[in-house]
Amino acid sequence: MLTAGQILQLIRDGSCRTRKELIEFTGLSRSTITDRVDRLIDAGYIHESGVGTSGGGRPPSVLDVDATRRLMLVADLGATHARVALTDLAARPLAEEHTEMRIELGPDAVLSWVREAFQRMLDRVGRPAAEVCGIGLDLPGSVDHASGRVIRSFLMPGWDDHPVREAIRSTFDVPILVENDANAMALGEWWSSWRDTDSLVLIKVSTGIGTGIILDGQIYRGVEEAAGNIGHVRLRETDDRVCTCGSRGCVASLASGHAVATDLEVASSRDVVRLVQAGDPGAIACVQEAGRTLGVVLATAVSLLNPGVLVLAGDMAETREHYLTGIREIVYRRSLPYTTRNLEIVTSSLGDRAGIVGMAVIVMEHVLSPASVDAALAEKANLVN
Repeated sequence: MLTAGQILQLIRDGSCRTRKELIEFTGLSRSTITDRVDRLIDAGYIHESGVGTSGGGRPPSVLDVDATRRLMLVADLGATHARVALTDLAARPLAEEHTEMRIELGPDAVLSWVREAFQRMLDRVGRPAAEVCGIGLDLPGSVDHASGRVIRSFLMPGWDDHPVREAIRSTFDVPILVENDANAMALGEWWSSWRDTDSLVLIKVSTGIGTGIILDGQIYRGVEEAAGNIGHVRLRETDDRVCTCGSRGCVASLASGHAVATDLEVASSRDVVRLVQAGDPGAIACVQEAGRTLGVVLATAVSLLNPGVLVLAGDMAETREHYLTGIREIVYRRSLPYTTRNLEIVTSSLGDRAGIVGMAVIVMEHVLSPASVDAALAEKANLVN
């Protein structure tokens, strides 16, 4: 017999929009459907949003997710920035904050700012913390999805094995999800623009290089939560440039924003972007060559995964397509023709908001999953009893 959480899923995916449709679709009795629907309405998961068409008699009430009763808090933490957002349960932003902040400041300083920013946004919109139903954070490194701890990140000294989830739960006692930043960005791009394709690969090129993989509409993390670490694929073992991982000749040491900045003798990938946007020929040539270098690895990824979309994100996506031009040149040259026949190679449509959107979707799908909804309803019933 279908649970209330499973009934909610039918409403969410559009399979059923009225009580009558639920009865017909599930084969459950009217009293059972009425009980499930009433519990969902009482708990604030759904509401009656209008009336449907009727073949005669009283028009049926249309059921829809009530996205306004619950709130989500999300954070996108990069190597040099922090962005937070307060959203409703449809992932629509209600408030946002952004600051330049180096992740190497350490977990205590960074997560303290995140907690304070979360509270500032709640205060700004006049909503209580009790309405927050879930929190999500993404980080520029490998994370243990189950425990919410950082596994390893070469850009985050002092973060290894840090209990990120517990650090946030000390202030907000709700489900807290921790994710790799490129994974969150990939899901954000897929959910916003590419849900008609089953597979997408996002490459974030900023200080470092990270990759998020979407297969069959889901994040693919790998056995050790390390899928997408193409920045540390070694291309030139005799190269004297040392990567942050300690190896030589890694893709990140040759083609990341930091690598290009070093070649151009500027401070950061943002400075590279400014030079390219100003039309500096040396910067443009250097950026295109970096794109070609990354394209060598991406051509292999295309042959292996056969994705429908490659998305370039991060600072290098802002180089007026010059970095993307280098990627396209090599991917189309080195990949089998039929693997690129329908391949889209594009820049991010969400820009620096991709991580925020992706984390909001991750939290939304978690708190509205049948298992989470049924657990919350059971807890509510126990409190009443």
